[in-house]
This record gives sequence, C-alpha cells and structure tokens, in this order.
Amino acid sequence: MITTEQREKLRGWFAGRLPDDLFESLAEVTVDREEITVVGRIPEPRLADGASDAEKEAALQARIQEFRERTRDDRVEVAREAEHRFRKKVSWGVECGTERALFTHVAAPVMTRLRQPEREVLDTLIAAGVARSRSDALAWCVRLVQRHTDDWLGELRDSLEHVQRVRSQGPDAEPQDAPDDEE
Repeated sequence: MITTEQREKLRGWFAGRLPDDLFESLAEVTVDREEITVVGRIPEPRLADGASDAEKEAALQARIQEFRERTRDDRVEVAREAEHRFRKKVSWGVECGTERALFTHVAAPVMTRLRQPEREVLDTLIAAGVARSRSDALAWCVRLVQRHTDDWLGELRDSLEHVQRVRSQGPDAEPQDAPDDEE
C-alpha cells in the first residue's frame, strides 16, 4: 500500500519532470503495485458555434490522437526515467473536454478461487451477454464495485495508511536518524 506522502512525492516528481508544455495541467497521478498512471488535461479543439454533438465527439477524439502521436517521444523519455527510478511501469492518459482516454496500460492478471454460488454469478453475466468470459465478468463486477464504493474504499485506504504509520513506529521499525552519542 502506498502512503499519501509517497503519492504526493510521486506527483511532485512528475510535475517537476514533465515538459512545461506537455499538459495544460497534471490532472491525476495514480499508483499501485505494478503501475503508475499519469493523466493530464489537454486543450479542447476550437469549433464553430453550434457544432453538432457528432462533430464535437470527432474533434475530441482527433485531438486526443494527435496529442498521443505528437508527444510520444517526450512521454517515452519520462516513462523510462520513472520506470528506472520507481521500478513500476508508467502509463499515460488525457482528459480533453468531457473525454478521458487512457493509452496503453497494464492489465495485470489476478488469480482467485470461487465457490459455486460465486461462479454462478459470473456465469449469469456471461449468459446475459454482459461478459464474454468469467474473467470479463469478474472485471465487470470489480468496475461496478469501484464505481459505487469510492467513499468506502477511500476510508479503507486511509485506515490502511494509519496502520502502516503505527507499524513503522513499532519495535521492529528501523531507527529514525538517532542522535550521535559522540561529540
């Protein structure tokens, strides 16, 4: 589990390391055991007044694609440095208007054991056409829980950070810059 201070330092590193003209603003830096995801805000395309929804959508998609191609070398350079420094893969994304797009990112496999009633839930999602496989059905369930429990998960993460702080102060923790006895 990553602490709030570690997240803040990571965000600060990216804010300081990214070229000033890459994003309008750094929207989000998230991290887990495998990956760091950096999402920045880019400017919306300028359209004529009264542009249709289809035109707006196409313009946003084109802007995102143009940004992805144009900035690839800069992003790869920063990612290589960050991957060496933090030992995690770096993924990128953008926010443009109402659109959010993530570029190539890690899809980490997760193994689990499920009893029959749990497998039946997944199989029902497959039969209903919600998912193509048990793996897809499980991912769908996780996304559903994520969407509806942000507050609960936030409280749980805060509690875990508190537990880590207490553990770091325990008897097995490494000493913090003890003063020298010699003068």
